[in-house]
Amino acid sequence: MTKLVLPFLFLIMLSAGLSAQTWTDAEFRSANTAANVPYLSNEEKNIVMYMNLIRIDGEKFYYTFLEDYINNYNAKVKKYRNYHQLKIARNNTYYVSLLKHLQAVKNLPLYYPDEKLTLLSKNHAQDLNKNNIDTHESSDGTKFAKRLARYFPNKNMSENIDFGYSNSIDIVCHLLLDCGVPSLGHRLNILDQKNKFNTVGVGIQRHPTYTWCAVIDFVSQPIYYTNNQR
Repeated sequence: MTKLVLPFLFLIMLSAGLSAQTWTDAEFRSANTAANVPYLSNEEKNIVMYMNLIRIDGEKFYYTFLEDYINNYNAKVKKYRNYHQLKIARNNTYYVSLLKHLQAVKNLPLYYPDEKLTLLSKNHAQDLNKNNIDTHESSDGTKFAKRLARYFPNKNMSENIDFGYSNSIDIVCHLLLDCGVPSLGHRLNILDQKNKFNTVGVGIQRHPTYTWCAVIDFVSQPIYYTNNQR
């Protein structure tokens, strides 16, 4: 896994005649709520950071990191015969709908990591790997809500699982686009306002079928609790 190197001013030039968009060092520092925790890998920390950048300025994320992700993805799949079916076209309905969602996202409350929740995320990712499964249920049949409620009773909670990527930006953008998922459940978890999610656990593990899997758990905690995580 690679470590993200953050410049003091991150500048991305946009295509299609759009003006330059910038991410400041202050925005990166604000978003990087997992920077100093010892229980997350660099890529796991960056998952939290990228989700927070989306919540700081959704439209800017769309025209910078997401734009880069799509360009890189389309370049990778160009070698396949069914490239036109695999590529993410600019008229893709999920791509189009995402802009509408992200235009309304500005300065939302940030996500903060939690060690106990992260342990649950990592344990489930390890279970997916060990038993070669791809479900929110544990290999013993335990539902994800029951699995989390043992340690976070009576809390709003949800879970995202991504397969195929180990790189943080790929994981976040893949879940944010949510192509092929009509409910847009993964996207809505990242952009959540309704459930007041503010606490996250993250685990990236190998997977026999999909090479990699990533589990992200979301929980709503009292404000004083999240403030103590800073």
